[in-house]
Amino acid sequence: MTLEKIISIAGKPGLYEIIAQSKGGFIVGNIVDKKRFPINAAHNVSALNDIAIYSYTEEIPLRNIFKDLAEKFDGKSTVSHKADEKEIVTLFREVLPEYDEERVYVSNIRKVIQWYNLLVSAGLDFSSINNEEEEVETEETASEEN
Repeated sequence: MTLEKIISIAGKPGLYEIIAQSKGGFIVGNIVDKKRFPINAAHNVSALNDIAIYSYTEEIPLRNIFKDLAEKFDGKSTVSHKADEKEIVTLFREVLPEYDEERVYVSNIRKVIQWYNLLVSAGLDFSSINNEEEEVETEETASEEN
């Protein structure tokens, strides 16, 4: 399972992995209970790999936040997304101190924490997540060699 194939579907709880492409959409499976079902273009889908969190300087990719959380907690689950607001905000501020507090709401932070814990329970290898900077360096090195 890679983060590139993990999606969130609006109106449905949890996270889903794209399993296959069908004629009118995709076949997805819940990452926790593995139940499969088809989705089509009418579903509002967000790929976790494409989501970013606002900071005061730039948008930080969600994959970087997941990687930082995994390093902080050694790849184990963190507090529940239903924990006290102060506890969740304090945790998020430790991982991303420069997040834009006016544009990132507590509900957004709860969602990030919930998704991280779901990914941990599904067994995602966070060490396989590449930071955007690493990908750019790799591409620059490859183009310099050619």
